[in-house]
Amino acid sequence: MLSFFVLNLFLYFPEDKSEYIPAGITMFIFMIAAVLTFRLIIRISKREELKTKKMEEEASRRQQD
Repeated sequence: MLSFFVLNLFLYFPEDKSEYIPAGITMFIFMIAAVLTFRLIIRISKREELKTKKMEEEASRRQQD
């Protein structure tokens, strides 16, 4: 019974649906930011992978000489 009351405190469905517009805009902005951040992390990770491969190749060449 108490948990039902507590959950109802956080549920709010406005009659005026235009109140959803700012929340939708904010969510859209944050989703775009999250996607861009994810793509940036992937790009940096690929660059670091290439650097690591170069270093490994140089180390294996030096070891063979």
